[in-house]
Amino acid sequence: MQVFVRDNNVDQALRVLKKKMQREGVFRELKRRSAYEKPSERKAREKGEAIRRMRKLARKKLQREGLLPPPKPKEKPVRRPDTFRSPAPAGASAVPEAGKTQAS
Repeated sequence: MQVFVRDNNVDQALRVLKKKMQREGVFRELKRRSAYEKPSERKAREKGEAIRRMRKLARKKLQREGLLPPPKPKEKPVRRPDTFRSPAPAGASAVPEAGKTQAS
């Protein structure tokens, strides 16, 4: 797994790495292996995972055939502008807009 650091921005590279690891299931696997799992618990977990996989495949098949509506598109969360990120661009100025005057 590779993540490239652009413009010495290590924080962003770490975020990308964590997201990739999350998608691959690395954190889930670490948590699962952190303690002993009894064979009966392992069988129950694997059986549940297999059932979820089969249901997901069946749902996708029905969606492809048009028997189920397609999944709703996920809405991206609205991000607030980060005031601490970087200073204003070089062309920006702190001059009030036209028509608005300050009281003296």
